[in-house]
Amino acid sequence: MEKHCLKATATVSDDRRLVINGLPLSPGDTVEITIQVCYDKIRENCSRYPLRGKPFRYADPFGSAAGDEWEALK
Repeated sequence: MEKHCLKATATVSDDRRLVINGLPLSPGDTVEITIQVCYDKIRENCSRYPLRGKPFRYADPFGSAAGDEWEALK
């Protein structure tokens, strides 16, 4: 089964229902739903740590960490 990811934001109504309109899907399509709750406190932390959760890579993971700057090695 081929998977495609879609991202949508919705608000839970007073009767605790969640409605997402305008999805580019056909009737009968099967979907997998994951719900991520976004509280205001969590949003504040996201702006406090803007790099949290971002991908990273090491240019030279086994290289020396400033090895040429050590006084003892000079």
